[in-house]
Amino acid sequence: MNDRAFIAAQDFFLSAKTFWSTTMYRALRDSHSEEGCETVADVANALEESTLYQVFAWFERHLQRMKYAGRYGLVPFHKERRLDLLSRLASEDSECANNSLTLPAYYTGVDIHQHPGGVWSDDLGGFVYERGARTTTPLAGAAEKDVHERFTDLVLGKGEPKKILDMGCGFGKSTQPFVRRLPDSSVDAVDLSMPCLRLASHMARESQATNVRFRQMDACNTEFEADSFDLVTSTMVLHELPLKTIEDLLDEAFRVLAPGGRMVHLDFYCLPDAFRRFIHYGHARRNNEPYMQPLAESDLSGLVCSKGFVDVEVVPFQESERVDLDANDAWRFPWTIISAAKPKSPVI
Repeated sequence: MNDRAFIAAQDFFLSAKTFWSTTMYRALRDSHSEEGCETVADVANALEESTLYQVFAWFERHLQRMKYAGRYGLVPFHKERRLDLLSRLASEDSECANNSLTLPAYYTGVDIHQHPGGVWSDDLGGFVYERGARTTTPLAGAAEKDVHERFTDLVLGKGEPKKILDMGCGFGKSTQPFVRRLPDSSVDAVDLSMPCLRLASHMARESQATNVRFRQMDACNTEFEADSFDLVTSTMVLHELPLKTIEDLLDEAFRVLAPGGRMVHLDFYCLPDAFRRFIHYGHARRNNEPYMQPLAESDLSGLVCSKGFVDVEVVPFQESERVDLDANDAWRFPWTIISAAKPKSPVI
């Protein structure tokens, strides 16, 4: 497939998704009466058999499938360019790899995002994920700051940490803004996926960044010393973990943070009403994300507090200048900031 056909098809999928997330979503919202629908089950009883909802759900499921695996999908496009793409990453293996690491079953057992084989099973996984992630926020304008840049703005608004750990960094998109903005700070970034880490390391090398290290580690059980970081972050990681694993990650964040250090996660959690919760749970099923609903139904603030953190905040996050957090005029992820601090002195 030539580049022009691939780009045209991917642009079409994005345009169709924008239509789905605005026009189709509003039609579905307007067709729904909130009277007597106080729970997700109530909304499901009212909507699941409606033709409009079934078409809405079909569009979501199959636009994502075509984006990744259809004739003009991300996976076949990159497979045709395998040798050229992998030749760029040859020098990144030894620096990132952890040959003794066993990937957890929750991670390998699901083709998350409908990405065939996940981001770990094929050496091209990082390239595919990077290209797919360019359309995570279809409502954002092309000239706007990316969601990761906006997240970094928020985090650095409370100070400039000297040692940072990015948990579940993927191909480094969440890491790069901290690396650029804090050239005198040290940034460590970990992930389970070697294909993503190889690409992240390559991109850092190309940008001549010298203050970052990408390594294959389980964020729930890293090799870092206790009390060694001023800031621990993650971006869109918690909703891809079982609840027990989230507990393990929080425990590890607490362990590696220095007293007074901060933990800030960007994820999906704040859902203000039953209708949006119903749509979110449907998205989880259609996008192969089995841990998204359990996270949304958990007492996240209570869980963070139970791990010893203080100054806990769980608040909505505006991922785009165009988004009105009080409106319900388009489908969007329930972006949420989860922040907390490790006490400066032990709690007695």
